[in-house]
Amino acid sequence: MHKAGFVNIVGNPNVGKSTLMNVLVGERISIATFKAQTTRHRIMGIYNTDDMQIVFSDTPGVLKPNYKLQESMLNFSTSALTDADVLLYVTDVVETPDKHNDFVEKVGHLDVPVLLLINKIDLSNQEKLVELVEAWKELLPKAEIIPISATSKFNVDYVMKRVKELLPDSPPYFDKDQWTDKPARFFVTEIIREKILLYYDKEIPYSVAPSAWTAGMFYATMVEEEREEDVYAALSQLPC
Repeated sequence: MHKAGFVNIVGNPNVGKSTLMNVLVGERISIATFKAQTTRHRIMGIYNTDDMQIVFSDTPGVLKPNYKLQESMLNFSTSALTDADVLLYVTDVVETPDKHNDFVEKVGHLDVPVLLLINKIDLSNQEKLVELVEAWKELLPKAEIIPISATSKFNVDYVMKRVKELLPDSPPYFDKDQWTDKPARFFVTEIIREKILLYYDKEIPYSVAPSAWTAGMFYATMVEEEREEDVYAALSQLPC
């Protein structure tokens, strides 16, 4: 019997959702920086085996929108609650559980399995972690709480094990050689934006996006060389 399903990753900004997604999929799908709201789209990463297909979705961080771009980002996060077979709600040891009560309340009303992942536990201690677990148990009593560290991959294998166990029986939704729903040009644009966010601060607007011409130029480089590393090498020449 074949298993397949949608596993959506949601949570507040800068809690490590993109890093976790990349580790789970085994590919660098989402860009990740130290700045909040780096992810602006809903990005799928597809994990395939002979008898299983897991369609992970990385989503923008939950926030109270102040302008149109943030409204669109929040819509991506909210829509991820409606089509999930398994939901991964990611928090960390820094934020308080009551940061976005309205969104957490929506998560609590879901009928699908919810794995609540407390990330960055390497930055905390046992006492504080126990307090956080108890607080989250009170807010989301039906969720399974799993402490993790995405950067050191602590407990990530266990998260994957639980996801596989919770997936429904289903034929695959995508071709088995497909690893994302986005075209290569999209990822070139994201790589450029990641470099800008890493190397610049207040010199440019935070809502910066590379032009179609810039993305096309680096996309051509990637196609010609057939190596993403060459794109990174070219981008590393940007002034910083």
